[in-house]
Amino acid sequence: MINIRKLENELWEAADALRAGSKLTSNQYCMPVLGLIFLRYAYSRFKLVEAEILKDRPMRNGRVMPVEASDFKAKSALYLPVEAQYDYLLNLPEDIKGATLTSKDGQVMTSLGEVVNNAMALIEEQSTQLTGILPKNYTDFSDELLAEILRIFNNSALDEVGGDIIGRIYEYFLNKFAKNIASDDGVFFTPKSLVKMIVNVLEPIHGTLFDPACGSGGMFIQSGDFVNSHGMNANSAMTFYGQEKVEYNAQLCLMNMAVHGLTGVIKSGDEGNSFYNDAHQLDGRCDYIMANPPFNVDKVKSESTQAAGRLPFGMPGINKNKEIGNANYLWISYFYSYLNDTGRAGFVMASSATDSQGKDKDIRESLVKTGAVDVMVSVGNNFFYTKSLPCSLWFFDKAKPESIKDKVLFIDARNYYTVVDRTLNEWTEWQLKNLNAIVWLYRGEVEKYTELLNEYRQVLGDDKTFAEHIETLSEQVKAIEVEGKQAVADAGRGKGKKVQQEYDEKVEAIKATLTIAQEAQWLYEKFGDGEYLDVPGLCKVAYITNEAKGDNEGVSIEDKGWSLTPGAYVGVAPVEDDGVNFEERMAEIHEELLVLQREANILMETISKNMKEMGL
Repeated sequence: MINIRKLENELWEAADALRAGSKLTSNQYCMPVLGLIFLRYAYSRFKLVEAEILKDRPMRNGRVMPVEASDFKAKSALYLPVEAQYDYLLNLPEDIKGATLTSKDGQVMTSLGEVVNNAMALIEEQSTQLTGILPKNYTDFSDELLAEILRIFNNSALDEVGGDIIGRIYEYFLNKFAKNIASDDGVFFTPKSLVKMIVNVLEPIHGTLFDPACGSGGMFIQSGDFVNSHGMNANSAMTFYGQEKVEYNAQLCLMNMAVHGLTGVIKSGDEGNSFYNDAHQLDGRCDYIMANPPFNVDKVKSESTQAAGRLPFGMPGINKNKEIGNANYLWISYFYSYLNDTGRAGFVMASSATDSQGKDKDIRESLVKTGAVDVMVSVGNNFFYTKSLPCSLWFFDKAKPESIKDKVLFIDARNYYTVVDRTLNEWTEWQLKNLNAIVWLYRGEVEKYTELLNEYRQVLGDDKTFAEHIETLSEQVKAIEVEGKQAVADAGRGKGKKVQQEYDEKVEAIKATLTIAQEAQWLYEKFGDGEYLDVPGLCKVAYITNEAKGDNEGVSIEDKGWSLTPGAYVGVAPVEDDGVNFEERMAEIHEELLVLQREANILMETISKNMKEMGL
């Protein structure tokens, strides 16, 4: 089995090393490199679809009829002319000048860069969605550099693990470049785990999906995957619309969608500025809204915004310059306004917006009273690639069941995550499922919760409880670590490192299963076989108004001044007794502090003495 993470890292390191050796910046390098991965992925899909077409291909005069562009269109795949196929580019002679190659316009090509530019132009002819989108600046690369990058992205391991994996490699590069070149003006890429959480809660199956701040298209990709995983064709079931002010990001979005076999209509530039334009005329017509808009945008022209409409709860605060000082509640109003009568919305928002005051509070009160606010989730720091700020996930549902019509589910997930590295956290697939399970139970969808428990049991095997699995696997980890330590000691000279690596891999494999067992136990100990309960420090269902609450216990959202901050409702988880005597431990700490102070005083005296001797 190929280690995909290892392959991703190797490809990135090789490509980035070439960039470092050239005179190109990350900005100059990003789009052309993504274009080549796009080309490699398109070729992989082309070969897979071609094989399917040829299986049932009719014969004529004893020969199989050649495949045509129309055959690929029928299968929602991209047709590639010979000169745009990856193998053709790889096998070109080194002397392009001597090969007498001509472009689609009949011009003689004298460099590999021109040949790749021509390949991109040929692909654009096959897809109206890609017209004018693909990079065509490959003459900025030397032929040697370009040939080496083509070779790197033709790693045979990609074919060993199947064509679809190249889409994942593409996504990995997209995220890596996002870390390097993301803007500082609030426009940055949405982490995959946040996108997945939004898609999982909204459950898009069919209809119109609009992202008014679509960036590189992550919401569309995950929604397409969700629809396809339910046995439907995303392009047939969904209609994708996007607006994106930054044209560079819109290009990435269209390429990203094409890589994943999706079609959509994206408006960019001034037309794509959602503050002043409803470019697709979608107000009140959307089944789903998903977005990660730029946070805390200021200096938005109030008169232009007023004229553009989509403000069912009125305007946010306006300053003396006739500008909106913080656009968060413009976005929130838009997301509500775009929904049809049964629509759902899920979006990322600055944490401050759940409790902001002034006109924001008035808008929030009106919004909450509609009953459309469904779920609120607090997310901790370090989920974004380039920012450490916390955020919130907001969910609207204009067709909530009567049982929860006058309620809102609050989830505080700030302490629930997996550390990727020092600056990045994420939710794993199992953690996403667990958070989703809380929403299912709140909605009364117990069967989905039961299916998840069964999935855990199937992965873990046998009839042990989740707690028993944790105990058994923990013991196995300890035993293998002890065995490995002895094996390394017994290994001959020069063999210890290899033996250690073998045991490390065994331990990691068991730890991976142990983590699954721990996530299963995390969920089961809170909700058992499927009954929603408020869990202190994690989740709480609150009534919207005091009238709706009636004689029930707890505070309403009205009681909390229309705050939508989860922490204001869920409280704090009880602290487990760790068996430490508080008074004894405080005495120990006090003694340690005194010792450290004495050592610090001695060091200061020594430093002062040395400085005097140096005449300072």
